[in-house]
Amino acid sequence: MSTGKALRIVLPAAVLVALVGGWEIYVDTGGVSQFVLPAPHSVAGALWNNSELLWSNFKTTAIEVVLGILLALLTGFSAAVAMHFSSTLRRALYPLAIGSQAVPFAVLAPTLVFWWGFGIFPKLVIVAVICFFPVLVTTLDALWSVDPDQLKLLRTLDASRWQAFRLAEAPAALPAAISGAKIALAVAVIAAFIAETSTGATAGSATGLGWEIVNDITALQTAREYAAVVVLMVFAVACFYTLALAERRLAPWAHRSRGEVS
Repeated sequence: MSTGKALRIVLPAAVLVALVGGWEIYVDTGGVSQFVLPAPHSVAGALWNNSELLWSNFKTTAIEVVLGILLALLTGFSAAVAMHFSSTLRRALYPLAIGSQAVPFAVLAPTLVFWWGFGIFPKLVIVAVICFFPVLVTTLDALWSVDPDQLKLLRTLDASRWQAFRLAEAPAALPAAISGAKIALAVAVIAAFIAETSTGATAGSATGLGWEIVNDITALQTAREYAAVVVLMVFAVACFYTLALAERRLAPWAHRSRGEVS
């Protein structure tokens, strides 16, 4: 393993150990009550003792996040391409896309439930809408920033509009869309939490880490609440690096242009 790769592992691990150690000392020395902030060893114990419960709820949230991100990636990329091809469509829809990010989903959720029930689809819509905008913006920016001389050269070679898009614009847009999805991941798990707690539930659909966290807050199960948060954080990090790996496989030219090496 090269020195650079070793540092990418060692440095975050060292920071994590320092943070957890400081947290443990702060709680153990009476800095805060365990009902407010449980010590790391209590959180670890809750993870171990409630692994089946957390795993069951995690599967629900993971499905919502993954499918929501994929839906946001598909719709965001498609909308960006459509707006890029049509200035009329861009002028009509772009302000609405911006405004969608200010929608309080606690208000919209009852309508989604009325349309689609208490199943997973209303939750996917909420996650996708929250994660849609970064994909749209980064893809549009990439499409707009394609070198005009490159497009002029393709026109000189008698390339059609579609060929120019396929050969010049799409290769620029794809890594940008994936980068937008990576940005969206920072809020995707929060979006899943909002979706689970704002769309209501029936007896059979009250699952997910969002519901578990809310129930644990009510029951003063603080250690288990923090354990669920740890699961969400680890999942978000794993998803981020999975998307980064996918970007390297689907758009290796983007990394070569940045001078990155594998």
